[in-house]
Amino acid sequence: QVQLVESGGGLVQAGGSLRLSCAASGRTFSSYAAGWFRQAPGKEREFVACISRSGGITYYADSVKGRFTISRDNAKNTVYLQMNNLKFEDTAVHYCAAADHCSRREDDYDYWGQGTQVTVSS
Repeated sequence: QVQLVESGGGLVQAGGSLRLSCAASGRTFSSYAAGWFRQAPGKEREFVACISRSGGITYYADSVKGRFTISRDNAKNTVYLQMNNLKFEDTAVHYCAAADHCSRREDDYDYWGQGTQVTVSS
């Protein structure tokens, strides 16, 4: 079992930056790949980024590529999502999740956090 807690969300102006953190407890987090997903009001949850167990492999959604960076510190059991040049359409609840491998598919993830709200004002 892995418990995930996100933090770092908030209100930011368009063009600004935020860094989300996902702290894991329970089983050794380095045993899992990690992903970030988000859900905007009235929309389905969508993939944002994922990172492999070692951090050597990362995938990004086209909508965030070049603006967001996913990273992890296994010694701290934490995964990060650095979000730069934020846009109004990035407004959503952002979720951290853990899986056996880095995947764009929501169904591949076994553990989920409660989410943290990111609001970008235009």
